[in-house]
Amino acid sequence: MQIDPQAGKPATPAMLVDVPRLVSAYFTNQPIMSQPGQRVSFGTSGHRGSSLDNGFNELHILAITQAICLYRQQQGVDGPLFLGIDTHALSIPACASVLEVLAAHGVDVILAEGEEYTPTPVISHAILVYNRGRRSGLADGIVITPSHNPPREGGIKYNLPNGGPAGTKATEWIERRANELLEANMNGLRRIPLSRALSLSTTHRHDFMSAYIADLSDIVDLQVVRDAKIRLGVDPLGGAGVHYWGRIAERYALDLTVVDEQVDPTFRFMSVDWDGQIRMDPSSPYAMQRLIALKDRFDLSFACDTDHDRHGIVAKSVGLLPPNHYLCVAISYLFSNRPEWSQGVAIGKTVVSSQLIDRVASSLKRTLFEVPVGFKWFSDGLFDGRLGFAGEESAGASFLRRSGKVWTTDKDGIVPVLLAAEITARMRRDPGELYQAMTHELGEPVYQRVDIAATPEQKERLKKLSTRDVRSKELAGEVIRDIQVQAPGNGAPLAGVKVQAEHGWFAARPSGTEDIYKIYAESFKGPDHLQQIIEAAQHLVADALASPAAQSTLAAER
Repeated sequence: MQIDPQAGKPATPAMLVDVPRLVSAYFTNQPIMSQPGQRVSFGTSGHRGSSLDNGFNELHILAITQAICLYRQQQGVDGPLFLGIDTHALSIPACASVLEVLAAHGVDVILAEGEEYTPTPVISHAILVYNRGRRSGLADGIVITPSHNPPREGGIKYNLPNGGPAGTKATEWIERRANELLEANMNGLRRIPLSRALSLSTTHRHDFMSAYIADLSDIVDLQVVRDAKIRLGVDPLGGAGVHYWGRIAERYALDLTVVDEQVDPTFRFMSVDWDGQIRMDPSSPYAMQRLIALKDRFDLSFACDTDHDRHGIVAKSVGLLPPNHYLCVAISYLFSNRPEWSQGVAIGKTVVSSQLIDRVASSLKRTLFEVPVGFKWFSDGLFDGRLGFAGEESAGASFLRRSGKVWTTDKDGIVPVLLAAEITARMRRDPGELYQAMTHELGEPVYQRVDIAATPEQKERLKKLSTRDVRSKELAGEVIRDIQVQAPGNGAPLAGVKVQAEHGWFAARPSGTEDIYKIYAESFKGPDHLQQIIEAAQHLVADALASPAAQSTLAAER
C-alpha cells in the first residue's frame, strides 16, 4: 500500500472536518435508496457512514432504531436498553434521534449521568451485570460509534442481551426492516420530540463509570501494579474513556498519567494515519506518533480508540507492539496465571490473526477456536465461559474475570492495556521483551496486510469462492496444505479464502465499506518470503476471481 507523505505528521488545518457542515448534513441530507452506499448496511460492527456522503443521516438512524424496537418485540426483549455514545461529532445528534424513537416505543432507556461519554465495553459490561441471574426482563444496548474511523464518520451498533454485538441473523433482519421503512418514506415511524423524551419516566440516568471501574479489580490484578510502582502513561485519543483513566488511577492508587484529556470532534491533536486520513487507531504507528514519542518517559504506555474497544501498547523495550504480538503475550500470560480458569477453557482468534497464536495454544495444551472476522463470533463463548480469551488482529480483545466468569462479550480496550501493566509488574519485563523471548522458542513470524482495489462485482465473487476456485498447488515455493472458505472453529463462511503452506499463509476478504479487498499474509521464513506470499496471493486471488466456477456461482445467484 502507498504511504501518504503526511503520514505520522500532525494534522493540518486543511484536513479538519467542518463540524457545523457535518452536523447540518446529518439533519438535512436524505439518502437515495437506489444508491447502494446510501442504504442501511450492517458490516462487522454495525452501520457506518458519513452524513456528507448520505451514508449516516437522521433518516438512517430513525429507521434503524425503529427496526431495533421491532426486533426487540419479536424476540421478547422487554428490559431496559443501555445507550452509549463516543466523541465523534455525529454521535450526539444521532443519540437524540435514537432516544426520540426509543421513547416513542415505550422503551426504558438508560443514559450516562452527567452527559458522560460511554465506551463500548462499558455498555457490554452493564448489560451483563444487569442480566445476571435474570430469565426475563432482559436488557440490551445500543452504542453510537464508528470506532476508530475518521472524524467525518458516524456509526451505530446493537448489542444483544448476551452483551455482544448482534449476530448476522439479527443484523440482517434489522437492516431489511430499516431499509423498508426508508423506501416507504418513513411511513409508520414513531418518534416524539427530544425534550419530551428526556422528561419521560422511561428515560433514566446511570453512573456507568463508577460501576465499571469498581469492578476492574475482578479481572486485572491492580494491586500488583500499584505495589510495583511502575510508571504508566495513557492517551485516550480524545475518546469515550477520556474521563475514566483519572478515576482508575485514583481508585487503585496507580502511578498513571493521562497525557492529554482534550476532546475535540475534529481530532486536530492526532497525527495522520498511513493514508493521509485522521484516524484514531491505537495500533497504527502513524496515528500513535504522539505516544510513541513519550516511550522513555514511562515504563509502559498505552492508548485506546474512540469508543475504547481497541488497544495499543507502547513498551519501553520496543515501542509500539503490533496487535498480533501483544495478543500472543496476553494469551501466554493469562493461561499461565489464572489458576481458577477451567482446563477446558479455549483460546479464540480470527482466521486473519497470527499463526503464532496457534503455536502458543499448542504449547499451553489449549484448544484453539478460530472464527471469521468480527467479534460477534466470540460473544457466546465468552458469555458461557468456553473461551478464556478472544482476540482479533485489529487490536480487539476481551477475556474472562479472574474467577473464570464473563466480563464483557464485546471488545474491551481498557482491560487489555491494564493487563499489560499487570504483566509488566509481575514478570518484571514488559510485553515487548516477553514477545522477543517467545519468538526465540516458537519462531518469529512477519505479518502484513495489503489493500487491493476491487470492483463491487469482484468483491461479490471473492465472498463466494470455493476451494476448487484456487487452482494453484503451491504458495511461494511451498506445497499448499490447506484451503479454507469456512472457519475451522464454527464452520461459518469466511466471505473470502485462506490458503496455508508449511511456513506461511494468506487470507483474502472483501472490505465491507470500500472498493477494495484485503490480503492478510504471514511468513515464518522472513520478510522476503512474506513478499513472495503477498505476490503469489494477488495472482492466486486474481486467477480465482477469473475462474469459470467463481463467475458461474455469481451468475447463478443473480
